Order: sequence, then C-alpha cells, then structure tokens
Amino acid sequence: MEDGAGRDLECQKIMDGKVNNDGNALDMGIIPSCCLKARASVPELEAKCHSTVVSGWFSEHGSCSGKAGKRLYFNNPMWPGEAHSLEVEKILFKEKSEYQEILVFESSTYGKVLVLDGIVQLTEKDECAYQEMIAHLPLCSIESPKKVLVVGGGDGGVLREISRHRSVELIDICEIDKMVIDVSKKFFPELSIGFEDPRVQLYIRDAVEFLHHVPEGKYDAIIVDSSDPVGPAQELLERPFFETIARALRPGGVLCNMAESMWLHTHLIQDMLSICRETFKGSVHYAWANVPTYPSGVIGFLICSTEGPPVDFIHPINPIEKIEGAVKHQRELRFYNSEIHTAAFALPSFVRREVTLLRDSPTPAKQICVS
Repeated sequence: MEDGAGRDLECQKIMDGKVNNDGNALDMGIIPSCCLKARASVPELEAKCHSTVVSGWFSEHGSCSGKAGKRLYFNNPMWPGEAHSLEVEKILFKEKSEYQEILVFESSTYGKVLVLDGIVQLTEKDECAYQEMIAHLPLCSIESPKKVLVVGGGDGGVLREISRHRSVELIDICEIDKMVIDVSKKFFPELSIGFEDPRVQLYIRDAVEFLHHVPEGKYDAIIVDSSDPVGPAQELLERPFFETIARALRPGGVLCNMAESMWLHTHLIQDMLSICRETFKGSVHYAWANVPTYPSGVIGFLICSTEGPPVDFIHPINPIEKIEGAVKHQRELRFYNSEIHTAAFALPSFVRREVTLLRDSPTPAKQICVS
C-alpha cells in the first residue's frame, strides 16, 4: 500500500473510533497520529489538523457509545448514521470557550465555516438563507415592528437582517458566549456588521435568566437563533422557556424559533408544536428553507403569535425586498422574497402525516396565472 493511502486508512480507522496506536478504543477528541506526525515534520500542515478533520475533510463531530457490540458513528447523535463533509483548505481558529469548542476553517467551496462543538453553524456561501428567513418570516408578518429581541445569534447575521427594517427602534440581543461574537467579528465581518447598528443593545447573559427580568409585553418580535438542542442550548426548547417568551411579547407579538429538519426530527417538531400551541394563544406554524450545509439540506422554523391582533404569517404584509438604496450599498437580499415567504409554509405530505399537529395547518393559496 502506498504511504499516502496508508495514512488515509489510519485516519479513517481512528476517526471511526476503532483503534489508536496501541490498538485500544479511542477517545474521539484525539487527533490521528498521522496528523500529529505531519504537524511535527511540516509545521504549516497544522493548519489542517483537528479532531474533526480527516485527510483534509471536515465531518461533523464523532460520538461513541462505548459499549461492546454497539455500532460506532462518526457523526453527531442528532442525526445518526450520516455525516456531512467539507474539504478544508486551512483551519483559521480553534479554541474552547467557557461553553463550547469554536472552530473556523476555510473550505474549498463554501468559503469560511463556523463550527460549534463539531456542528456547522454557518458558511459564507449559504448563510443568507437561514439568516434572512429566520428574521424576515416574523418581521414581515406584522405591521411596523419596533422592539425586537434576538436570543443567541452571536455571529451577528440576524442583527444584520433586522437592521433592514426602518420601523425598528430597539434591537436587544442576548448571547451567552462572548467568544462567538469576538470570533465572528474577526472572521465574518459581513455578518458581524449587525453589531454596528446603533439600535443594538448587547447582553452577554444566559437567555433564560435574561427573560425572567424582561417587562411583560416588551417586544413586538423575538427571534431565537439557537444551536441544536444540546449543551448550552438544550433548555431553549423546553416549556418554561417558551412561557417566558410568550410573557415578554405584546398581544399579537411574534416568535420565530429554529426548529430542526423535517427529514430527521419530526418527533422534536411535534413536541415543540405541542408546547407552543398550549403556550401561544394566537397561531402556530411550521416553515422551512433550504440550507445546503445543514443536515439533510433543510432547516425548519417554528413561528408563533400571542393572543391579540391576528397574524397571517403566510401572506406577508410588511414586504422588505424593495429596500431603498440596497443596490447602492450592496445590501440586496440574496434569498428571501415575498414569494419564498409564502412558499415556506407549504409542507410535504409525509410531514403532515408524521406531525399530527400540522394536519390542519393552512396551506398557501394557489395562484392561477392568466396570460
């Protein structure tokens, strides 16, 4: 076997959790020996060494049951049996904060990539789909939103999108991990520009604690841009958190919450819908968008309103795509428009069957074009 092929095989065995240099079970956080040797012999190759990088390819972080006879997966337990890989050009940043491991690397096809605890959060190429949808689905559904809260969102992308709305007077953001903000400002200035808006007030705090001190009915809209429900984000999908969200919204106020993939997590979507239908007395809907670098290539949004003035989420009443000066200042929308907004609520048949609470959800009205 050629030397290069041998190294690749050793990397794959190690990262599959099968062996280490002694032939014993491996801690998944250890860097393969071939990478360590490369680092020692050619220091500049350290730029491609990380526990999630095998032979120059990033894959979502490994997990191991540690029990004999159990199948080992090189992926995240949120989506067992699969992993998404990106070719790594260079690792730009890797460090552990108080809450999570933060990794930034340059990919060959998607630009710079932000990874938290081994899970892709955004890439330069497709971040627009997630950021624009999670912000404009709620804000374009109500008249003249003035006070908005962002939970999470330390990269600044959601702030960037909210700042497009001239009616907004206050943008609060509560992010628990300051290092995420600092890393974004250094490596993702096109997202972190959102922090430069003078309407933004930053709070480095736990969101649950923060919301307990928010006056009742303060916000017109709350956007929860959290990571997957593991680690510090776990309690952001539990009933008490949604109850504090509802309390902080005005009558007819709206919430938009990241809500996983319909291809992988219909059970989680069902649980979230159940909690929110009991908590929010207005309307509760599920929408989705394509994001190629997220597991299964899609991400969902749970969008709710409190009791009060009715909110028609499916038909936007506050269109944002025609922004004065957008072309001049290179601030054109890349993904969202009013047609995409309405289409986002059209659900595949299997989702309506598997998520029983969506069976009675309204569908976008069919448009008939006559020429």
